Amino acid sequence: MRAMRSLATIRLAAAALVLAASAALPAHGHEQECDTSTQVLRPVVSMFTLDVGHASLLDTYMTPVAYHGQNVRLGYEHFQATGFAPLRWTRQLEVGVDYDHTRNPAGNHTMHSLMLEGRWSMMRRWFNPGGLRGTQLMIGPMTQLRGGAIYNGNNSNNVATAKIHWAVGFNAMAVWNTRLLGRRLSLRYEGSLPVAGVFFSPDYDEAYYEIYEGNHRGLVHLGWWGNRFDFTHALTADWRLGGTTLRLGYRGRIETSWVNHINTHIFTHALVIGIGGELLSLRHGKKPRGAVVSPQY
Repeated sequence: MRAMRSLATIRLAAAALVLAASAALPAHGHEQECDTSTQVLRPVVSMFTLDVGHASLLDTYMTPVAYHGQNVRLGYEHFQATGFAPLRWTRQLEVGVDYDHTRNPAGNHTMHSLMLEGRWSMMRRWFNPGGLRGTQLMIGPMTQLRGGAIYNGNNSNNVATAKIHWAVGFNAMAVWNTRLLGRRLSLRYEGSLPVAGVFFSPDYDEAYYEIYEGNHRGLVHLGWWGNRFDFTHALTADWRLGGTTLRLGYRGRIETSWVNHINTHIFTHALVIGIGGELLSLRHGKKPRGAVVSPQY
């Protein structure tokens, strides 16, 4: 009886020792998962673009007539998987400057527009939605800041007007990855839709010197689809040639506002050409190791 108790005691002690040792050692699967997450390589899609196309410009603060002409845009895109959950989330920063050179229908007056824009978004992504191989679908929140000026030197009084707005909304993207001549080709459609924000507008026939003198009433307005609508979309193809990526596509913009009896619209349709690549930041002397998670494929 005493021997059986001693044997049971030894078994309990051995079991306790095994449990203690198991608790002290790291779990192999979890360790591998942590290693994978810490060794994920997240290249940046860095792209410089040039847009050339058509612009239609109207601002009844200065003229009741729509002007038509050329649109030129210089842009930059920074697109990357996030540090957390890189397979599920991406982040994107786009900045650009637009210049429109337009003429009235008679062709004897010109109007110019210069706008700067920055847009940041974070998008949740899904791979192969609906069983479509090689595709990705992304959607998420977006914030946008855009501002500049419209100039018409033919006016005797109000020759220019300022434009600035900040908004939040949604950004969405669909990507299809395939190959062309043995090289990776990414076809991408992207849409950006502000929902609500604030924007600046003077009153109709209010001169800017009146604002300078202290008349600040009614200058800031809550923007929503009832008085301001802004939608930008682009269809592009990125063709990867070694370490360089070439982009070709189309970009369109619809921007309208109606406030203080001032009607404004800016419509553009442009050809997009770009050059860039996927950049990977590495510590000095370190070789790239780990899983590569691109924001586009």
